[in-house]
Amino acid sequence: MILGVAGLVRGDWRSIDRETLQRAADLDFKTVQIRADDPSSATDAEIQRVASLYEEFGFPMAQSVGNYGNGLCSDDDAERDSAIEFVEEMIRFSARLGCPNTYFRPGSMNKNGPWLPHPENRTPAVFDRLIDSGKRLCVVAESEGVDLAIEGGVVCPVYSPQRVRDLIDAVGSPALKFNMDPVNFIGSIEQAYANTDLLNEFYELLPDRILGAHAKDFTLVDSLLPHFEESIIGQPESMLDQETFLNGMQRVCPEAHILIEHLPDEKVPLAAEGLKREARDAGINWD
Repeated sequence: MILGVAGLVRGDWRSIDRETLQRAADLDFKTVQIRADDPSSATDAEIQRVASLYEEFGFPMAQSVGNYGNGLCSDDDAERDSAIEFVEEMIRFSARLGCPNTYFRPGSMNKNGPWLPHPENRTPAVFDRLIDSGKRLCVVAESEGVDLAIEGGVVCPVYSPQRVRDLIDAVGSPALKFNMDPVNFIGSIEQAYANTDLLNEFYELLPDRILGAHAKDFTLVDSLLPHFEESIIGQPESMLDQETFLNGMQRVCPEAHILIEHLPDEKVPLAAEGLKREARDAGINWD
Protein backbone atom coordinates (compact mmCIF):
# COMPACT_ATOMS: atom_id res chain seq x y z
CA MET A 1 0.00 0.00 0.00
CA ILE A 2 1.05 3.57 -0.66
CA LEU A 3 1.09 6.15 2.14
CA GLY A 4 -0.04 9.56 0.92
CA VAL A 5 -1.65 12.80 2.01
CA ALA A 6 -4.65 14.89 1.04
CA GLY A 7 -3.06 18.15 2.07
CA LEU A 8 0.23 20.10 2.20
CA VAL A 9 -0.89 21.95 -0.97
CA ARG A 10 -1.54 25.69 -0.71
CA GLY A 11 -4.33 25.97 -3.26
CA ASP A 12 -5.41 23.59 -5.99
CA TRP A 13 -3.24 21.30 -8.14
CA ARG A 14 -1.58 24.21 -9.96
CA SER A 15 0.10 25.13 -6.65
CA ILE A 16 1.99 21.84 -6.47
CA ASP A 17 5.71 22.45 -6.90
CA ARG A 18 9.00 20.80 -5.99
CA GLU A 19 8.83 22.21 -2.45
CA THR A 20 5.36 20.68 -1.94
CA LEU A 21 6.48 17.20 -2.93
CA GLN A 22 9.71 17.50 -0.97
CA ARG A 23 7.70 18.31 2.19
CA ALA A 24 5.63 15.21 1.53
CA ALA A 25 8.68 13.04 0.88
CA ASP A 26 10.33 14.26 4.10
CA LEU A 27 7.33 12.84 6.00
CA ASP A 28 7.64 9.50 4.15
CA PHE A 29 4.60 10.13 1.96
CA LYS A 30 4.73 8.61 -1.49
CA THR A 31 1.97 10.63 -3.15
CA VAL A 32 -0.17 13.76 -2.75
CA GLN A 33 -3.84 14.08 -3.67
CA ILE A 34 -4.75 16.24 -6.68
CA ARG A 35 -7.47 18.85 -6.00
CA ALA A 36 -8.97 20.83 -8.89
CA ASP A 37 -11.23 23.88 -8.98
CA ASP A 38 -11.51 24.19 -12.77
CA PRO A 39 -10.41 21.01 -14.54
CA SER A 40 -11.59 22.10 -17.99
CA SER A 41 -9.05 24.95 -18.08
CA ALA A 42 -5.96 22.77 -17.56
CA THR A 43 -3.39 23.25 -20.30
CA ASP A 44 -1.09 20.57 -21.68
CA ALA A 45 1.92 22.47 -20.30
CA GLU A 46 0.42 22.54 -16.77
CA ILE A 47 -0.41 18.85 -16.95
CA GLN A 48 3.10 18.01 -18.11
CA ARG A 49 4.73 20.13 -15.39
CA VAL A 50 2.91 18.41 -12.52
CA ALA A 51 3.17 14.93 -14.03
CA SER A 52 6.93 15.42 -14.45
CA LEU A 53 7.29 16.49 -10.81
CA TYR A 54 5.54 13.34 -9.60
CA GLU A 55 7.78 11.26 -11.85
CA GLU A 56 10.88 13.07 -10.56
CA PHE A 57 9.97 12.17 -6.95
CA GLY A 58 8.92 8.64 -7.84
CA PHE A 59 5.36 9.39 -6.72
CA PRO A 60 2.55 7.46 -8.40
CA MET A 61 -0.18 9.85 -9.50
CA ALA A 62 -2.83 10.10 -6.80
CA GLN A 63 -6.59 10.28 -6.61
CA SER A 64 -8.08 13.53 -7.90
CA VAL A 65 -10.91 15.42 -6.24
CA GLY A 66 -12.98 18.26 -7.68
CA ASN A 67 -14.71 21.10 -5.86
CA TYR A 68 -18.33 20.75 -6.94
CA GLY A 69 -20.51 20.56 -3.83
CA ASN A 70 -23.98 19.06 -3.62
CA GLY A 71 -25.25 18.76 -7.15
CA LEU A 72 -25.17 15.04 -7.95
CA CYS A 73 -28.28 14.34 -5.86
CA SER A 74 -30.02 17.69 -6.38
CA ASP A 75 -33.72 17.91 -7.28
CA ASP A 76 -32.88 20.90 -9.48
CA ASP A 77 -32.21 19.42 -12.93
CA ALA A 78 -30.01 22.31 -14.02
CA GLU A 79 -27.90 22.07 -10.86
CA ARG A 80 -27.52 18.32 -11.23
CA ASP A 81 -26.64 18.57 -14.92
CA SER A 82 -24.01 21.16 -14.07
CA ALA A 83 -22.48 18.93 -11.40
CA ILE A 84 -22.43 15.97 -13.79
CA GLU A 85 -20.69 18.09 -16.43
CA PHE A 86 -18.11 19.16 -13.85
CA VAL A 87 -17.35 15.57 -12.82
CA GLU A 88 -17.15 14.55 -16.49
CA GLU A 89 -14.46 17.22 -16.86
CA MET A 90 -12.74 15.85 -13.76
CA ILE A 91 -12.70 12.40 -15.35
CA ARG A 92 -11.12 13.74 -18.55
CA PHE A 93 -8.65 15.86 -16.55
CA SER A 94 -7.72 12.81 -14.47
CA ALA A 95 -7.11 10.73 -17.58
CA ARG A 96 -4.80 13.43 -18.99
CA LEU A 97 -2.85 13.70 -15.75
CA GLY A 98 -2.73 9.96 -15.10
CA CYS A 99 -4.85 9.89 -11.94
CA PRO A 100 -6.26 6.36 -11.51
CA ASN A 101 -9.53 7.59 -10.01
CA THR A 102 -11.50 10.71 -9.22
CA TYR A 103 -13.72 11.40 -6.26
CA PHE A 104 -17.50 10.92 -6.50
CA ARG A 105 -19.11 13.10 -3.80
CA PRO A 106 -22.72 12.02 -3.18
CA GLY A 107 -23.75 15.38 -1.73
CA SER A 108 -26.73 16.29 0.43
CA MET A 109 -30.06 18.05 0.13
CA ASN A 110 -28.76 20.47 2.74
CA LYS A 111 -27.93 23.66 0.85
CA ASN A 112 -25.25 24.57 3.40
CA GLY A 113 -22.88 21.82 2.35
CA PRO A 114 -22.41 18.30 0.94
CA TRP A 115 -21.53 16.68 4.26
CA LEU A 116 -24.43 17.99 6.33
CA PRO A 117 -27.67 16.21 7.32
CA HIS A 118 -31.10 16.72 5.78
CA PRO A 119 -34.39 14.83 6.33
CA GLU A 120 -34.61 13.91 2.63
CA ASN A 121 -31.12 12.44 2.32
CA ARG A 122 -32.28 8.87 2.94
CA THR A 123 -35.36 8.99 0.72
CA PRO A 124 -35.73 6.82 -2.41
CA ALA A 125 -36.04 9.88 -4.67
CA VAL A 126 -32.63 11.21 -3.64
CA PHE A 127 -31.03 7.79 -4.04
CA ASP A 128 -32.59 7.34 -7.46
CA ARG A 129 -31.15 10.66 -8.63
CA LEU A 130 -27.73 9.62 -7.35
CA ILE A 131 -28.01 6.33 -9.25
CA ASP A 132 -28.88 8.22 -12.43
CA SER A 133 -25.94 10.59 -11.95
CA GLY A 134 -23.65 7.61 -11.39
CA LYS A 135 -24.83 5.86 -14.55
CA ARG A 136 -24.28 8.97 -16.66
CA LEU A 137 -20.81 9.55 -15.22
CA CYS A 138 -19.73 5.94 -15.59
CA VAL A 139 -20.25 6.12 -19.36
CA VAL A 140 -17.48 8.73 -19.49
CA ALA A 141 -15.36 7.01 -16.82
CA GLU A 142 -15.37 3.71 -18.69
CA SER A 143 -14.48 5.49 -21.93
CA GLU A 144 -11.54 7.34 -20.32
CA GLY A 145 -10.27 4.42 -18.22
CA VAL A 146 -10.70 6.29 -14.93
CA ASP A 147 -12.50 4.88 -11.88
CA LEU A 148 -15.03 6.85 -9.85
CA ALA A 149 -14.35 6.72 -6.11
CA ILE A 150 -17.66 6.99 -4.29
CA GLU A 151 -17.48 8.03 -0.67
CA GLY A 152 -20.24 8.19 1.89
CA GLY A 153 -21.11 9.05 5.44
CA VAL A 154 -23.85 8.76 7.99
CA VAL A 155 -25.32 12.21 7.17
CA CYS A 156 -25.48 11.74 3.39
CA PRO A 157 -27.51 9.52 1.00
CA VAL A 158 -24.82 6.79 1.06
CA TYR A 159 -24.95 6.19 4.81
CA SER A 160 -23.94 2.57 5.47
CA PRO A 161 -21.86 -0.28 3.99
CA GLN A 162 -25.02 -1.84 2.58
CA ARG A 163 -26.09 1.45 0.97
CA VAL A 164 -22.68 1.70 -0.72
CA ARG A 165 -23.18 -1.79 -2.09
CA ASP A 166 -26.73 -0.91 -3.19
CA LEU A 167 -25.48 2.11 -5.13
CA ILE A 168 -22.68 0.21 -6.84
CA ASP A 169 -25.03 -2.62 -7.82
CA ALA A 170 -27.72 -0.24 -9.07
CA VAL A 171 -25.29 1.75 -11.23
CA GLY A 172 -23.92 -1.50 -12.59
CA SER A 173 -20.59 -0.25 -13.92
CA PRO A 174 -17.11 -1.66 -13.26
CA ALA A 175 -15.87 1.93 -13.11
CA LEU A 176 -17.72 2.70 -9.86
CA LYS A 177 -15.57 1.82 -6.86
CA PHE A 178 -15.48 2.74 -3.18
CA ASN A 179 -13.11 5.02 -1.31
CA MET A 180 -12.90 3.58 2.22
CA ASP A 181 -13.38 6.28 4.87
CA PRO A 182 -14.94 4.52 7.86
CA VAL A 183 -14.89 7.45 10.28
CA ASN A 184 -17.59 9.11 8.18
CA PHE A 185 -19.97 6.23 8.96
CA ILE A 186 -19.81 6.38 12.77
CA GLY A 187 -23.41 7.21 13.66
CA SER A 188 -24.04 5.87 17.15
CA ILE A 189 -22.39 5.18 20.48
CA GLU A 190 -22.69 1.46 19.72
CA GLN A 191 -20.77 1.87 16.46
CA ALA A 192 -18.19 4.06 18.13
CA TYR A 193 -17.35 1.49 20.79
CA ALA A 194 -17.59 -1.50 18.43
CA ASN A 195 -16.24 0.02 15.21
CA THR A 196 -14.38 -3.19 14.36
CA ASP A 197 -17.75 -4.62 13.35
CA LEU A 198 -18.36 -1.69 10.99
CA LEU A 199 -14.94 -2.14 9.39
CA ASN A 200 -15.48 -5.85 8.88
CA GLU A 201 -18.89 -5.19 7.30
CA PHE A 202 -17.23 -3.00 4.66
CA TYR A 203 -14.67 -5.66 3.86
CA GLU A 204 -17.33 -8.38 3.69
CA LEU A 205 -19.69 -6.43 1.42
CA LEU A 206 -17.20 -4.59 -0.81
CA PRO A 207 -13.99 -6.62 -1.16
CA ASP A 208 -14.03 -6.28 -4.94
CA ARG A 209 -14.78 -2.54 -5.07
CA ILE A 210 -12.49 -0.83 -2.55
CA LEU A 211 -9.78 1.10 -4.41
CA GLY A 212 -8.24 3.29 -1.72
CA ALA A 213 -8.86 4.96 1.60
CA HIS A 214 -8.75 8.20 3.54
CA ALA A 215 -7.06 7.85 6.90
CA LYS A 216 -8.23 9.72 9.96
CA ASP A 217 -9.62 8.95 13.40
CA PHE A 218 -12.41 10.04 15.72
CA THR A 219 -13.28 10.49 19.36
CA LEU A 220 -16.49 10.51 21.39
CA VAL A 221 -16.82 13.87 23.16
CA ASP A 222 -17.97 14.01 26.78
CA SER A 223 -21.47 15.48 26.53
CA LEU A 224 -25.11 14.71 27.30
CA LEU A 225 -25.98 14.02 23.67
CA PRO A 226 -23.75 11.84 21.47
CA HIS A 227 -21.17 13.98 19.71
CA PHE A 228 -18.24 12.78 17.63
CA GLU A 229 -15.24 14.74 16.42
CA GLU A 230 -12.38 13.86 14.13
CA SER A 231 -9.08 13.28 15.91
CA ILE A 232 -5.45 12.54 15.11
CA ILE A 233 -4.47 8.95 14.43
CA GLY A 234 -2.50 7.37 17.24
CA GLN A 235 -3.53 9.78 19.98
CA PRO A 236 -4.93 8.45 23.28
CA GLU A 237 -8.46 9.72 22.65
CA SER A 238 -8.69 8.21 19.14
CA MET A 239 -11.01 5.23 18.81
CA LEU A 240 -10.87 3.70 15.32
CA ASP A 241 -9.52 0.15 15.15
CA GLN A 242 -6.64 1.09 12.87
CA GLU A 243 -5.18 -2.41 12.91
CA THR A 244 -8.36 -3.89 11.43
CA PHE A 245 -8.64 -0.95 9.02
CA LEU A 246 -5.09 -1.38 7.70
CA ASN A 247 -5.07 -5.17 7.62
CA GLY A 248 -8.38 -5.16 5.76
CA MET A 249 -7.07 -2.71 3.18
CA GLN A 250 -3.92 -4.78 2.73
CA ARG A 251 -6.05 -7.88 2.15
CA VAL A 252 -8.61 -6.51 -0.31
CA CYS A 253 -6.56 -3.84 -2.09
CA PRO A 254 -2.80 -4.13 -1.50
CA GLU A 255 -2.08 -1.48 -4.16
CA ALA A 256 -4.32 1.13 -2.48
CA HIS A 257 -3.42 4.73 -1.76
CA ILE A 258 -4.00 5.50 1.94
CA LEU A 259 -4.32 9.29 2.20
CA ILE A 260 -4.20 11.14 5.52
CA GLU A 261 -6.77 13.95 5.36
CA HIS A 262 -8.66 16.76 7.12
CA LEU A 263 -5.71 18.20 9.02
CA PRO A 264 -3.91 21.53 8.92
CA ASP A 265 -0.35 21.21 7.69
CA GLU A 266 1.15 21.56 11.17
CA LYS A 267 -0.71 18.47 12.42
CA VAL A 268 0.03 16.24 9.44
CA PRO A 269 3.43 15.04 10.81
CA LEU A 270 1.83 13.86 14.07
CA ALA A 271 -0.86 11.95 12.15
CA ALA A 272 1.75 10.47 9.82
CA GLU A 273 3.76 9.18 12.78
CA GLY A 274 0.61 7.80 14.35
CA LEU A 275 -0.43 5.95 11.20
CA LYS A 276 3.07 4.59 10.60
CA ARG A 277 3.16 3.35 14.20
CA GLU A 278 -0.24 1.69 13.81
CA ALA A 279 0.98 0.08 10.58
CA ARG A 280 4.09 -1.30 12.27
CA ASP A 281 1.96 -2.76 15.05
CA ALA A 282 -0.28 -4.36 12.43
CA GLY A 283 2.67 -5.79 10.51
CA ILE A 284 2.07 -3.58 7.47
CA ASN A 285 4.97 -2.56 5.26
CA TRP A 286 4.35 0.46 3.03
CA ASP A 287 5.34 0.29 -0.63
